[in-house]
Parts: sequence; C-alpha cells; structure tokens
Amino acid sequence: MTNIYNCIFKLLNKYRKYILIIIDTFIVVISYLSPHIISGIHPTKIKWFVDTWYIYTIVYIATFILMGVYKNMWRYAGIEDIFKCLQASVVANSMFFVFTRMLNIYVRYYVYIVAFVVTSFCTMAIRIVYRAILIIGDKNTNRLSHYTNIMIVGAGQATVAILNEIERNNPSNYLVKCIVDDDKTKIGRNMNSVTVVSSTDKIPIMVKKYDIEEIILSIPSLDKENKKRILDICANSKCKLKILPEVYSLLTNGNNIMDKIREVQVEDLLGRGTINLDCSLTKSYIQGKIVLVTGGGGSIGSELCRQISIYSPKKLIVLDIYENNAYEIQQELLRTYGNDLDIEVEIASVRDKNKINKIFESKNIDIVFHAAAHKHVPLMEKNPEEAIKNNVIGTYNVVQAAHDCKVDKFVLISTDKAVNPTSIMGATKRITEMIIQSYNKRSETDYVAVRFGNVLGSNGSVIPLFKEQIKVGGPITVTHEEITRYFMTIPESVQLVLRASSMAEGGEIFVLDMGEPVKIKDLAYNLIKLSGLEPEVDIKIEYTGLRPGEKLYEELLITSNDNQIKTDMEKIFIEKPIEFDENELFELIKELEQAAYNTDKYRIILLIEKLVPTYKRTLNAECNKNTECA
Repeated sequence: MTNIYNCIFKLLNKYRKYILIIIDTFIVVISYLSPHIISGIHPTKIKWFVDTWYIYTIVYIATFILMGVYKNMWRYAGIEDIFKCLQASVVANSMFFVFTRMLNIYVRYYVYIVAFVVTSFCTMAIRIVYRAILIIGDKNTNRLSHYTNIMIVGAGQATVAILNEIERNNPSNYLVKCIVDDDKTKIGRNMNSVTVVSSTDKIPIMVKKYDIEEIILSIPSLDKENKKRILDICANSKCKLKILPEVYSLLTNGNNIMDKIREVQVEDLLGRGTINLDCSLTKSYIQGKIVLVTGGGGSIGSELCRQISIYSPKKLIVLDIYENNAYEIQQELLRTYGNDLDIEVEIASVRDKNKINKIFESKNIDIVFHAAAHKHVPLMEKNPEEAIKNNVIGTYNVVQAAHDCKVDKFVLISTDKAVNPTSIMGATKRITEMIIQSYNKRSETDYVAVRFGNVLGSNGSVIPLFKEQIKVGGPITVTHEEITRYFMTIPESVQLVLRASSMAEGGEIFVLDMGEPVKIKDLAYNLIKLSGLEPEVDIKIEYTGLRPGEKLYEELLITSNDNQIKTDMEKIFIEKPIEFDENELFELIKELEQAAYNTDKYRIILLIEKLVPTYKRTLNAECNKNTECA
C-alpha cells in the first residue's frame, strides 16, 4: 500500500499542473451537461449542449489559467486558495454569461445557475482531495521508525500554525497526541483533529495517559508569572520542553513556525516580567553624538553598541583590546545599518594612557560608556595586580581623558559585587565608583555609575556552563547549596545603562530593582528537568564550596534600603553618596598602581582595605608574605 501511495504521489507531483487542467476540463464538461440531464434528455437540449459546451470549457479553463489558480501549491493550500478558486469560478461563469448574451447564443438561465454551482463545488472539492493525497504521500515518504509523541500547551492561533506545519513538513516525525489549555470552553473540542483534553494543572496525568515524550508551550503572549507556573508543572513530567517565543520574533524571522520553537531558557523561569524602560529620551540624548564604548566587543559592550546604533549616533567608536570581538560587532552592525552608521574600531587597552589620550584628543567624543573590565571573581583573586591595572588604573585613565577633553557624559558599568565586597574584583569596581564620584565634583563632565547584578548569557556566566555540563552528562557544579544571585538579561541591563545616562545629572550611582534573588541550585535543577532529565538520577549535582572572594548572596546597596533615592522611573533608584577623603583616594591609587606593577599582592590587599572600608577579604585572599590573610 505504501508503494502505491508513493507512486501516486510522485506522478501527482511531477505532472500536477496538467493533471489538474485535465480534471478541471472533465469537471466543467460534466457540470455543464448536468442541467441538461436534470431537465430531461431531449434532442433540442442536446443540440444546445453540443453548440455551447466547448465555449463554456474554453472560457472556464482560460479564466483559471489567467487568474493563476494553477500556480498555487495545493500541498500548502488554505482558505485563501480555496476562496481564489471560487472567485475564478464566479468570473468564468460571469464571462460565459456575458459572452453568450453578446453573441446571442441561446442558453437557459437555469443552465447558468446549475452549471455554476456544480462546477464551483467540484473544482474546490477536487483540490481538497488532491491536497489530502499529497499529504498522505508526504507522510509515507518521510515516515520514520519512531514517532515522537507531543503535547502542545495552548489552544490558540499559534497552535493551529504548529499543527499545520507538522502536517505539511514533519522532519522530526512529531505525532501530536493532545492539547491542554486553561480555557474550559475549549476542553473536549478538536483542533485539526487533535483533542483539547484538559487544563494545564493536569499535565502530569495527561503525560502518562498519552505517553508524551516532548511538550511544546505554544502561548507566545503568556505573561512571565503564568509561564513560570506552567513550566514548573512541565518540569516535573520528565519530558523535554520547548517553547514558542514572543509573537514579534515569529513575524520577523521567516515563515516556518517549527524553526522558531526553541529550548526553554532560564530567563523563562525567573518568575518576573522582562523590564522594559521608557527610552524615548535616549534617542534625543544619543542622536547626532560621537559615542565611545570601551570593552565594546564584550557581552555588555556589544549590546550597548547594538542599542546605541538604533538611535542614530553621529559616530560610534568601539574600543577593545581583543580584536576578534571588536571585528565581529563591527561587521554585525555594518550588515544591519550599512552606510547609515559611521562606526570605527580602535584596538587599544585602557591601561595604555598615551593611546587613550590620543584617541580622546582626536575624536571629539561626546559620551563615553566604560564597560572594559576584568570581571571573573576567582581569577582576580589569584591575580589582584591585573584587576588593579585594568579595572582601577584603566578606568582612571579613561576618566582623566574624558575630563581633559570635556566629554559631556561618562557612564561607568558597575556591579552589585562592589557592595560590601569580599572579592578583589568587587573592591576594584567600588574604587572606580569612588573615582567617578570624585571627578564629578571637579569636572565639567557628568560622571555616573550604573550598578546591576549577574547578566544571563554573558561571557563566563553560570548558565552556559550548566548547559555544557548537562550536554556531557554532568555533573553540574554548584559552589554552595544556599548561594543566590540577582539576574538580568543583557538587553535589560543595557536599557538601564542608556536610560540612566540620559537622565543623569552627574555623580549618581543608579541601581535597578531586579526582583527577588534566585537560588543557583534551583536554576541547576530546573535546567536539568527542562532537558527531560532527572536531577541526582540522570545528572548529579556537586557542591564544590565557595570560591575565593565569592559571597553567598549579593547586595545592591552599601548600607540599608533607606539609603536610596527614588527616580521618576519605577525600576530605577539612586544610592545616596557615601562621603570619603578624595585626596587620600588618589594618593592611595598611585600606591596601588606601583604595587600592581611590582606584583606586590600583600601590599595591594592592604591598600584596598584602606580605600574600601566595607571590603572584607576572605580566607582565600592571595598574599605573598607569610602573614595570615584572615
């Protein structure tokens, strides 16, 4: 039987246009004959038929050809294609009516009516049958030894698109067994012959009942809270989960909806909506300005470049020491904007004071976004001198150059690890905050810092590490069972930077309300479950202990929540400045620079303790003398 289907399918596919023309010709002739037969066989009626049938057939087939009916791909036909066929029938019969009346060819009115009804119905019906045969041929041609049983969550328009695409093109051999939806009016009804069986709270029961292997969440517009609730239910089903992204990405990335279904990402499980800030002021702030982004090839820096480019800067300067990253973001933006964006790449280190000064003196820069920094906590604990050279001295060089060249605004990318730091990296970022607050008092340039937490998907973040560990079969390594972190997406963090810079008056440290902190252990468990695996059974969790300089939890404010100022933006507030001796700050920075270039780790730590009173070094802090570091 399969061979018969395949043969029919190949013939229909090869000669589809000619076969349909032959079939339509036969239908037209029979349809035109039918009113004559219905009214009774009579020599006069047969003469009417013989005199006019070929006219009706020629007009009908010619109209179908001219209106492009035979150009349609009936394997993918929908309501619009069927309607087009009906339109062609109406036009063909109208033309036949006008043609016969103009030439005074006698045709009874009931012949027009009956012929039109029969022809229209039969031509549409044969296309539906033709489409069904092609689909059966597709299924038999592409049939594999095993189907993947699928459950779809959501009985909306997106699910209709998925079901249609699976019916037309199914390389993964999906077999949709059931649909679940919380709309009770839909339960028990069918979508493309698939039944809506229950609400989402019964997903585990339906998984067992229908032997489901994979679940697709097909509600693109679902809010974050309900998405997390449904994904938590699905995570306990041991099924592999996939998700249909937001509607806008479906509209801008081609037509095959199955290509848009992605793996569930951790940001889907954060339990809060994505923070979208009003950036209407950002355009007027950036448009027509010369903007420099240091560390422009990194995770945050490259996203800054992308979003800045949207607002039509006069020139965008990407500064980075790593040429590959800088080249990649340059080429990406050139592909996107072409000649509409003036982009320039400078390969330089922020440590190189002379090179930095020359860039500022020659470029007439208006705005600086300073994202260049060493950020890996354990590596900087091992190499504190490099953290000082890059984070402190490098920032100092750029800050001084911005002051000397009268840059309008300087925006420092900071971190929550600067708050009551226990790491060298966090302490160096706190020192940079102090530098920009000091310079804001003595310079025409407005200096501002923006402080946020961990960035999902950035280079070196924990999520890509967990995914790689799952891919190789585990174990997943978590430093401590109780460790928590605040999380943001890269676009969120960059929106904050741009919005804060546009509203800054100088001297502020802006902080974003990032919701509740998330346990790293919970992220690891959810990632394992969403991969269709079971924690501690398929993938082990290993607790390795806190790394050098690492905290159990991060803070956003140096003191209490009372030490904050609200802004007009709901999600942004400002930390009140903390007083410190500015003269001592810059004297100690000079000593820090000397200690760093002498690789005097012990001296570095002692100087940091003087500079940052809230710094609490850990037992693992590096020293180069036989002195306790505790």
